[in-house]
Amino acid sequence: MTDERTARADARRNRARVLEVAAEVFAAEGFSVPVHEIARRAGVGTGTVSRHFPTKEDLLTAIVGTRLADLTAEADELARREDPGTAFFALFTAFVRAGAADCGLAELARADRRLDELGERAGADLCGRLQELLAAAQESGAVRPDIGYSDVRALISACMARKDPLEPILAVVADGLSARSSTR
Repeated sequence: MTDERTARADARRNRARVLEVAAEVFAAEGFSVPVHEIARRAGVGTGTVSRHFPTKEDLLTAIVGTRLADLTAEADELARREDPGTAFFALFTAFVRAGAADCGLAELARADRRLDELGERAGADLCGRLQELLAAAQESGAVRPDIGYSDVRALISACMARKDPLEPILAVVADGLSARSSTR
């Protein structure tokens, strides 16, 4: 019995280590890093990675799913406590900051449907929340009505590429998205 518990504890530690290393690697270098390199850096074999994550897509979902779930929860909280315009701009900013700090998330934001698909697999509908907040912000008059969701996604992706300093580009984009900018 002790051997089985030890084996399970080792398996849990290995899984946690793979997730930790993969999250660091994907954030720093993007998703092109091969699984065998993640295994090497984690100090485990590729078989260990494959037992926990049969495909690279499963590993990506585990890593990105957590980030998307956190952002989705933040979107829900913003929608509950803020006016629609404030909630939209706060989520926009949080999403940009997350992607600017994480190459993998930024890669996903550039991919048209990939972010939606991984979010769906992870049970985190960040893209849906962003669309809802955009619609509410437009309905409230905070965001210009001629901007579509695809425009917002393109702006998020472009801002993520900026890295530092983010403040000037975020201010310019927020000003451009603001409904008051469409009346000038």
